[in-house]
Amino acid sequence: MNLKEKIKIEFREAFKAKEEVRLSVLKMLNAEIANAEISKRTKLVRGGETTDLEARSELGDDETLGVISREIKKRKESAEMYKKGNREDLEAKEKQEAEILLAYMPPQMTEEEIKNLAKKAIEQAGLLAGKAGAKSQKEMGKVMAILMPQVKGKADGSLVSKIVRELL
Repeated sequence: MNLKEKIKIEFREAFKAKEEVRLSVLKMLNAEIANAEISKRTKLVRGGETTDLEARSELGDDETLGVISREIKKRKESAEMYKKGNREDLEAKEKQEAEILLAYMPPQMTEEEIKNLAKKAIEQAGLLAGKAGAKSQKEMGKVMAILMPQVKGKADGSLVSKIVRELL
């Protein structure tokens, strides 16, 4: 069973159990997944593809994780804004929704694990440029290009960026 099917099954379970918050979050998530599939299908059509669009535009688990990750990020950003605006009730709601979404993500990496991967990526970026390792903030893009595919879905991008900045 893929991640998309799991979300649909759990949506039905939340509906039957009358779990309003979980139901709302999963309903929104299903809509975002459908929107991503429509967008993918549109790109295929614009690229001249016409055969088997339905199957080819269906999201895989990696793409579904990307949608979930974006939704978690939105919730975290909203919670921060509500906190600044002294709206603890709305902040708590956004955090609760983010927690529901986090259940669909793979286990998150620790800062130490990210640091180890970042150090290796810094070395690789330097080797590609013919040096012993990336040395400056100017080379951060090269390091991030190497590192992000390794941590996709397993770590928050802003945390990865912060760690790389510290190491450079």
